[in-house]
Amino acid sequence: MKYEKDLYLIQQIFATIFTLSNKIQVKGDQSLNSLTTRQMMLMTAILHLPNGKATHSNLAKMLGSTRQSVKQLISILENKGYIVSVPSALDKRATEIQITDTGKTAVMISAEQSIHLFTEMFSKFTTRELELLWLLLKKLYYYDGNEPLNFEENINYGDSEDFTESQLQTLEKFDARRAKIEMEGDSIE
Repeated sequence: MKYEKDLYLIQQIFATIFTLSNKIQVKGDQSLNSLTTRQMMLMTAILHLPNGKATHSNLAKMLGSTRQSVKQLISILENKGYIVSVPSALDKRATEIQITDTGKTAVMISAEQSIHLFTEMFSKFTTRELELLWLLLKKLYYYDGNEPLNFEENINYGDSEDFTESQLQTLEKFDARRAKIEMEGDSIE
């Protein structure tokens, strides 16, 4: 049959993305102490939106979620004292979400913990494979005509001075593991 292989591959890719998403969320929740993976992504989205733009609608759009789901996460994080809702100065109908000092501390701790998860997940990927995966994921994201709202914008990676000692050690171990894998030829290239 003409489309049999493509249909099989599409079904396998869809199932893999679905189960991988769940697997990453569970593993992430186990890796982070003060935030869940979904809460960390919401906090990250707030940090990436310009001042005054962290509204329920913008956060839902950025996370590819519903306003109701975002509203539930916001309620949980407000109860933890990590964020506050204030009237928007830009739109009187909207509420702006701001991260408290306690929330900033929780994000910093979770960011430190997430480095370990990320390096574990991607240690078998070469830089080229990571670039290819990112390109293909963005291409898939466009399936409905909506452009992904990238989290890389507004991030200042800066020099390694921006990393903590623990993060630097983890990244150095990550680099060593990848170098070993590249030498052994364990890649798709």
